Amino acid sequence: MSFAGEVKEELNKLTNLANKEAVKYEFLGYLMTNHMTIEKNKMKFSTENEYNINRFSKLLNNLQQTKYEIQIVGKTFSITTPIPELEEIQENFILDLEKIRKQIDKQEVLQKALIRGCFLGSGSISNPKQSYHLEVLFSQKTYADFIQELLQTYQIVVKQVIKNQSNGIYAKDGEEISKFLAFIGANHSVLQFEEIRVYREIRGNVNRKVNCETANLNKTVESALKQIQAIEFLRQKGELEKLSEGLQEIAQLRILHPEASLIELGNMLKEPLGKSGVNHRLKAIEKIAEELLTKEKKN
Repeated sequence: MSFAGEVKEELNKLTNLANKEAVKYEFLGYLMTNHMTIEKNKMKFSTENEYNINRFSKLLNNLQQTKYEIQIVGKTFSITTPIPELEEIQENFILDLEKIRKQIDKQEVLQKALIRGCFLGSGSISNPKQSYHLEVLFSQKTYADFIQELLQTYQIVVKQVIKNQSNGIYAKDGEEISKFLAFIGANHSVLQFEEIRVYREIRGNVNRKVNCETANLNKTVESALKQIQAIEFLRQKGELEKLSEGLQEIAQLRILHPEASLIELGNMLKEPLGKSGVNHRLKAIEKIAEELLTKEKKN
């Protein structure tokens, strides 16, 4: 089963249907989605997720809306029922958002129920092992605006998208998705999501560290090769023995230990030097080689 399926299965099993007001607003959340259509004074909800249908039928039963028909065509489940007589539903099946806003104002349970219904109605969420993406599509932009604004009051940040001619909200940030799932009551899914998110972050940090160490190693190798080339050039030109004792000593150590770090080379000296001291000597050798090469080119 997909992660989205597991989330909806968990929400389907919530035992909170005794609160009739919450039931109504979860139901209204379904009605906002793009999976709801009107056919001859009847509404039809379609989905490929059986848990959506199960939950929706439970809501209808709790609203005393017992006249409905469930059909299965291929992988699609649909439920058809007369449009319920609720004061929030206006003519042409348009929801009265101002009335809903007033009725759920400061009613966190009802607000959560409404958004849970929206997610169950048309929400999707990708497998967090692969990517972070949560999305809910609505039948009207005003519904997307309303839900986005409501989530914002709980510091849950979502953006808007137009997909398949439907307006929707989405989140690609792991923390925002986690907060959203917790808000709608998918607590077990939140734990699973966070476990995967922590694992991905640790793996990402390890990969970044390995990449950084690899880059540093490559940089060290390139520097050592450049130093050895400068030393060999001076040797070929008979200039190496003309260098100071300190430069000749570090040059000999670099040739003998091409893989050694600057710190390791410094510890090998008769009079040990720190990293900066060793680097200064090797840079001096490179500079002398560069000046000699430049002089030769001019001549």
